Amino acid sequence: MATIFTWFMTLLGASLVFLCKNVDKKIMNCLLGFSAGVMIAAAFWSLLNPAVEIAINLGMQEWLVVSLGFLFGGLLIFIGDKIYSRIFKESNNCGNFRRSLMLISSITLHNIPEGMAVGVTFAGAL
Repeated sequence: MATIFTWFMTLLGASLVFLCKNVDKKIMNCLLGFSAGVMIAAAFWSLLNPAVEIAINLGMQEWLVVSLGFLFGGLLIFIGDKIYSRIFKESNNCGNFRRSLMLISSITLHNIPEGMAVGVTFAGAL
């Protein structure tokens, strides 16, 4: 039920695209700022804070573990951007396709550890 609820809320948020053809720049900036704030909060409370707590419990340097994970994630996206830039540098009118492909790749990379976390949670519950 929780997965279906989460899926439905994602669908609801994404379906707003179909309601508006042209969005005012100020409204778009507000929506992007809100989305960024929600994602930063989710990243901290669901990923970074638990990682710090686990690192402390394991006797590791929590700032080092979390910083390396954060930096490697950013580096992976940076490398992906450079790879896509090289692949699509010949054509000038493929910018939207490149951005779409990057979005799909980023979401796919995001879902791999998320799926692993869900699997570990279910395994721990058993």
